[in-house]
Amino acid sequence: MADYLVIVESPAKAKTIGKYLGKKYIVKASMGHVRDLPKSQMGVDVSNDFEPRYITIRGKGPVLKDLKTAAKKVKKVYLAADPDREGEAIAWHLAHSLDIDEHSDCRVVFNEITKQAIKDAFKTPRPINMDLVDAQQARRILDRLVGYNISPLLWKKVKKGLSAGRVQSVAVKMIIDREKEIQAFKPEEYWSIPGTFLLNKDEFEAKFYGVNGKKKELGSEQEVKEVLAQLKGKNFDVESVKKKERKRNPVAPFTTSSLQQEAARKLNFRAKKTMMIAQQLYEGIDLGKQGTVGLITYMRTDSTRISDTAKEETKTYIETTYGKEYVAQGARNVKKDQKTQDAHEAIRPTSVNYDPKEMKAYLSRDQLRLYKLIWERLVSSQMAPAIMDTMTVDLNNNGVLFRATGSKVKFPGFMKVYIEGNDDGKKEEDKLLPNLEEGQKVQQKELDPTQHFTQPPPRYTEARLVKTMEELGIGRPSTYAPTLDTIQRRGYVALSEKRFIPTELGDIVLELIVDFFPEILDVKFTAKMETDLDSIEDGKDQWIKVIDSFYQGFEKRLSVAEEQMKEVEIKDEPAGETCEKCGSEMVYKMGRYGKFMACSNFPDCRNTKAIVKDIGVKCPTCKEGNIVERKSKKRRIFYGCDRYPECEFVSWDKPISRPCPKCSSLLVEKKLKKGVQVQCVSCDYSEKDTN
Repeated sequence: MADYLVIVESPAKAKTIGKYLGKKYIVKASMGHVRDLPKSQMGVDVSNDFEPRYITIRGKGPVLKDLKTAAKKVKKVYLAADPDREGEAIAWHLAHSLDIDEHSDCRVVFNEITKQAIKDAFKTPRPINMDLVDAQQARRILDRLVGYNISPLLWKKVKKGLSAGRVQSVAVKMIIDREKEIQAFKPEEYWSIPGTFLLNKDEFEAKFYGVNGKKKELGSEQEVKEVLAQLKGKNFDVESVKKKERKRNPVAPFTTSSLQQEAARKLNFRAKKTMMIAQQLYEGIDLGKQGTVGLITYMRTDSTRISDTAKEETKTYIETTYGKEYVAQGARNVKKDQKTQDAHEAIRPTSVNYDPKEMKAYLSRDQLRLYKLIWERLVSSQMAPAIMDTMTVDLNNNGVLFRATGSKVKFPGFMKVYIEGNDDGKKEEDKLLPNLEEGQKVQQKELDPTQHFTQPPPRYTEARLVKTMEELGIGRPSTYAPTLDTIQRRGYVALSEKRFIPTELGDIVLELIVDFFPEILDVKFTAKMETDLDSIEDGKDQWIKVIDSFYQGFEKRLSVAEEQMKEVEIKDEPAGETCEKCGSEMVYKMGRYGKFMACSNFPDCRNTKAIVKDIGVKCPTCKEGNIVERKSKKRRIFYGCDRYPECEFVSWDKPISRPCPKCSSLLVEKKLKKGVQVQCVSCDYSEKDTN
């Protein structure tokens, strides 16, 4: 019989840890929280210091019964939930449910699930940290006070099923504010003059820089004409050549936020998917003869710190694999943000020796891609800087200056392993110039004056929104993915071409909250609330005091809203079609995944239809139907015949109207990492990148 019971959250984690601990330990999973505030009511006694009323979560009775039975048969119970606020709260709830003294050494924490880390953790159990529990409890109660007071108001004044939350409301406001910026944006004209020049037969590019030694912006075609009129002939003098050596340092290992951003840029992962796969890598992967091993450290962190052991192991790997010159020399100073908790290490491989190439046999495609990203980021962070040779050349013709810039990698350093992605998806490439020297003459081959217009700020992608929320101090590592998921499920925002756009419903709800609860939407107020929660965690503040200071003003606003908030009727927009089942008018409705068509005779007629977009291409299979844009269950766009199911033509790639000039088959737009390429579906015909 086992002497000890260890309780973790998930079966996968239980399986991994059980293999390390041996026969004296039995490891069981609580399947997350076992107690929570009731769903059917507030569950917080406002008049009694905000005392929460916890109940066993529906469906968790059998789990709790099994844990209680197991606890009676052992000498001691260890609570090994995740090493964060929520994990501490889960441990505390379990302690109460199983009659375990929270002041006893019952809590075990570890940042990575490896044999040594688990054994070390069980040598140093500790009591439950009530500061962590109080911080999590304060967040839960604050969100309950906001959600369970404002949501019923929205149900009454707008429609049922709506909700409002502290962090989610601010995220929606950010998306709506950005949309307003875009709509209010007035483009301004500007011009550039790129040119191609020749040094003997060597061709290179330069752009107009200025006149008479001063930089000049070109705001109109007239100004361009004036510059071109000043030129005398096609010969330019090489006025100056500046050569510099520039160092470029690697980026730090991943935090939760930076992992979500980079996985979106490089792997096209949503934040929710990134965290789900990271959880799998953390909890353990079966590596055959080696057994089950947690491949990465804990994935909810805002720290870029890594342990001395991990640093030394990584540097040894770099020296062995790439050479001593590739190892970073000395300590690398990483600027620590004031909002960083630094409770955990950065997200890193538990051992750099688990090379992604060797892990390929044990991981799914998505697991491998994310693990490779985490592994490369750690290795590169401990490598020497890259050294770039840069060259800036000024060309002069009668006072008109053109500037050419070039660069090449002299020593790749960390770039041999990893280069951080960017939001526009462009890859960095060497831009080489001929060996130009001052006093030489070069010849203008071609000038191409080009008109431009300033662009509005871009809509938020998931990655950009997470980054902005982090910079503003809104939310914490554990809240980013759930927040983005919630605002989409509620129908307040939708994703269009991977960018957030607000819905009509989102606009209506936000306007009501702005009018009656402005502090909830105040970014500084929300960021301060996060800081207050951090103070509770650090033992510097009392959770009741923090909640009370918020609730005093909130309660007054709530009373005003109850009396003054007007009912808003969301009228259904006619779709311009009649229902094929009953003949009534079809209308547009807003659902979980955006707009759809439904019969206006609901509930007597429940006919619904997806909104399809005709792309103006005849079906190549049946020759009768038209190709329309549709969405799969996973919200991925595909193209199919509007005569489905009679015609079953489908394509992930967008068909275009003209036929292949080589074989007359269908041409499609194939999305590549850089732009879009037109390809034939039947032969090898393709066209040059169209972007």
